[in-house]
Amino acid sequence: MGLRDAGARRGGGSIGALLRSLRPAQWVKNLFVVVPLVFAHRLDRPQLSLQALLAFLAFCAASSAIYLLNDVRDRESDLRHPLKRHRPIAAGELGVGAALIAAVGLLALAALASVRLPTLFAIALSAYVTLNVLYSLGLKRVVILDVMAIAAGFVLRVLAGAAAIEVEVSSWLLLCTTFVALFLAFSKRRHEISTLPAGEVGTRAVLEQYNLTFLDQLINVVTASTVIAYSLYTVDPATAARLGTRHLVWTVPLVVYGVFRFLFLLYRRSDARSPTDAILRDPPFLLNLLLWGALVLLLIYGL
Repeated sequence: MGLRDAGARRGGGSIGALLRSLRPAQWVKNLFVVVPLVFAHRLDRPQLSLQALLAFLAFCAASSAIYLLNDVRDRESDLRHPLKRHRPIAAGELGVGAALIAAVGLLALAALASVRLPTLFAIALSAYVTLNVLYSLGLKRVVILDVMAIAAGFVLRVLAGAAAIEVEVSSWLLLCTTFVALFLAFSKRRHEISTLPAGEVGTRAVLEQYNLTFLDQLINVVTASTVIAYSLYTVDPATAARLGTRHLVWTVPLVVYGVFRFLFLLYRRSDARSPTDAILRDPPFLLNLLLWGALVLLLIYGL
């Protein structure tokens, strides 16, 4: 403890340590805030695009603040994890006081951004922050509910994005978001268990309640649900009427490949890196994602 405290005093003011603690790589999750802008056929409206961008930045600030608070709370348990022990707060590179000040400042910035957006956005952002606080305080230790809370966070991102530009979000889009989030969260739980030494639960007590067979069954369910929900969304006449195209179904093969590639990485990798981190460094997955995004824009906007 003495060495770590000394490290905290030496590295407490490190800008680099603070930036790493903000987890900028995880901001990609907040792109779900922009999804309603694209699929409501509003991307070609500059003012709404600016509002969506402001909403995205507000969620980036809020999510980074939550990461800081969680790292402060979990700094002792993080020291027992092969990767998390290198996080700046656990490693003593960033002081607790500096982390808390930064978290408060980021939450203030998120609140300030919310003032410039519709009230419903502020409500959705507040619900997101509250949900994450409840998750940190107890939900993360309740089997099934821990993963459902993660999925709810993604749904709130989509709802907040829709509120920011004042459009109605499609029920299909909410279903797709829910299943994708459950798919990612259950996959993460499976990876955590598969990389732990036998008989250990690591830094998550809830892992005692899961096993690989159970998680494989859940992953099978949400995998099928994700593909089916997205496929039905693309062929729904209401979708065609809203987006002005009947050809969104041509994006389904790319979604299927993306899901299968993720599963390939999940079951073939054995290192401690999360599968959600692995896909951000996987060229085939990233190329497929780029092609999907380009095709969606081409079909909807004729770019």
